[in-house]
Amino acid sequence: MTEFGFYRVASAVPDIKIGDVRYNCESIRNLCAVAKDKEVDAIVFPELCITGYTCGDLFEQPLLMRAAEKEVMNIAKATARDLILVVVGAPVMAFGRRYNCAIALYEGEVLAIVPKSHIPNYNEFYEKRWFESGEGIKNMEIPFAGGMVPFGTDIILQVAEAKIGMEICEDLWTPVPPSSRLAMAGAEIIFNLSASDELIGKHDYLLKLISQQSARCRCAYIYSSAGWGESSTDLVFAGNAIISEDGVVLDSKRRFFTEPMLQIKDVDIEKLRNDRAKYNTFFDDAFKDGSYRLIKSERDEIVRYDERGMEKEKLVKKKEIINIFVDPHPFVPHDEDKLREHCEEIINIQARGLMQRLNVINCKKAVIGISGGLDSTLALLVTVRAFDKLGLDRKGIIGITMPGMATTSRTRSNAVALMEELGVTALEIPIGKAVAQHFSDIGQNPEEFDTTYENSQARERTQILMDYSNKENAIVIGTGDMSELALGWCTYNGDHISMYGVNASIPKTLVRHLVSWFATEVGERAAAVLRDIVDTPISPELVPSGTDEISQKTEDLVGPYELHDFFMYHLLRNSFSPAKINYLANIAYKGRYDSATILKWLENFYRRFFSQQFKRSCMPDGPKVGSVCLSPRGDWRMPSDASSRLWMNEIEEIKKKYGESASGKPV
Repeated sequence: MTEFGFYRVASAVPDIKIGDVRYNCESIRNLCAVAKDKEVDAIVFPELCITGYTCGDLFEQPLLMRAAEKEVMNIAKATARDLILVVVGAPVMAFGRRYNCAIALYEGEVLAIVPKSHIPNYNEFYEKRWFESGEGIKNMEIPFAGGMVPFGTDIILQVAEAKIGMEICEDLWTPVPPSSRLAMAGAEIIFNLSASDELIGKHDYLLKLISQQSARCRCAYIYSSAGWGESSTDLVFAGNAIISEDGVVLDSKRRFFTEPMLQIKDVDIEKLRNDRAKYNTFFDDAFKDGSYRLIKSERDEIVRYDERGMEKEKLVKKKEIINIFVDPHPFVPHDEDKLREHCEEIINIQARGLMQRLNVINCKKAVIGISGGLDSTLALLVTVRAFDKLGLDRKGIIGITMPGMATTSRTRSNAVALMEELGVTALEIPIGKAVAQHFSDIGQNPEEFDTTYENSQARERTQILMDYSNKENAIVIGTGDMSELALGWCTYNGDHISMYGVNASIPKTLVRHLVSWFATEVGERAAAVLRDIVDTPISPELVPSGTDEISQKTEDLVGPYELHDFFMYHLLRNSFSPAKINYLANIAYKGRYDSATILKWLENFYRRFFSQQFKRSCMPDGPKVGSVCLSPRGDWRMPSDASSRLWMNEIEEIKKKYGESASGKPV
């Protein structure tokens, strides 16, 4: 505190990358260095700025939580000599639950942790999915960053003679914000760590809230909200650094900036104290009944424990786990009876979802692109089941084969034979001429078998399906499966799009079993076709080989689907880290894949999983059938622009540990 009671505060909006804690903390430390040069007493950063607010289901990853805790301590150490109170936002594990917290750092120590009280779960907010409310948590300490730290909503800090309270985002928007009670208990400065997205008119309303709260509480209200680095998928964050004192907004700064920003102001604590002395409702008596704790910055007034990491390492030796079974196919039951039961239930769920969609939109026709491959075969079989249960004529199912530059006679004949046996309407619309014309229009070399060459075919097929469905007043049934969605192995605005995706939550390893199960439910001729489809190599058939044989095999390009399904299952269902998934895979596939091969495809999986989220963010509706799903409206809400750095770094560490190169080949 300076002479005459002035206290220099700063609201900071760092540049962040979603999920990249190291990058985020470097940005935070850089702003702290600027604040030090400006002789700031206390600085506040946005909500969950350590990880990024929009991490979605990545918050369920223990790897992210551990990295956040580590980087918080690194910030504390980096600012230890600066005599600045640094308040950052991070997810914290306590009592077996996750909390959205404000963490106060001073003199190289974690001074206190305050969890968010009010957890929004409406409109665009889904925080209850990941975080517990801290409301009512008092007089508690938790282990964090090597020591025991005061934890709860009953905390007021005293640093450089100023009394400071903390609340988080939604807390301000409630009828009785925590800051009201904190002010009554003596807090003179309120820090609000926020991540509020931008909507038309919302900024003006926010300014009024902050102004009124600072007036009502006779306090300085320092608000920091997430900036443009959080803008992803469906939301835009403009960055707000707002400082208000006793009802007057000192500065709200500009928004929609693209560089780190620091808003610095001197607030008059003495003035606030004088006002409170006059208005006796601010009589500071809350500490008498233990409702609030005053945490001072002096080290001897905070209970701390020595770090004992080294001793734990001596006492708890790493054990090599050898007597365990790791299922190489976690989506597929091994018991034959259970598998049959499982398959029938899945088919019924898929069909029931489609039946409801057809019923609601009063549609009696469906259009499906039939390639002779596994996915389109399953989609056709499910659609037939749905039509039968609704009492609709199977002729209302219009299966369209669309042979292109690399279609083989095997897949083409299987597609035609299957439609004939099932009694659906079968059409053939070749795409060669249309694609050739398109190549000419855009200047594509027809002899250059690149991404444009392949994707143009996929998009031409989708255009045919969509336009034909309009012609017939029908719905286009999507055929892509969950494994392809995880890898992004689909053409954006091509086979990625449909009007209802019946296979959207079916992994590739299960698709094969579902089609095999159907072979026991149909006539012998249809069953023979299905068995041959199951035995056909998985291929997009987009690049010609010069023969009538399938040369473009998907698993040669992206890796074995059984591995990717294994990776996907343990990432989504169990929230395991890359290191643990790699370890389990080496047990599950011992004798089938060597460690270099597993690591090579694990790296490819994580790279594609993060980079291809934008396709999943706008995927069509489709029924969830198991415990794992990638729907952005259901199980997996992940920002399209999340950084994979943390996970890829761990994979790099695995490589170093086992002496493998970036390609996964032994050095």
